[in-house]
Amino acid sequence: MNRRKKIKQLLEAHAKKANAKLAPKSSKPKYISKADRLKMAVEETPDTVPSPEQ
Repeated sequence: MNRRKKIKQLLEAHAKKANAKLAPKSSKPKYISKADRLKMAVEETPDTVPSPEQ
């Protein structure tokens, strides 16, 4: 690979990364694992069973 081709390839790679950063973000929601979803559900629902006081 000659020098000119290497430099061109590097510049194209940098430009591609820069364009990817500037591109609008996907409207798809961020993935939440099943365990995290269960944890969030438990935190949202209040405990209906009162704990016995001693």
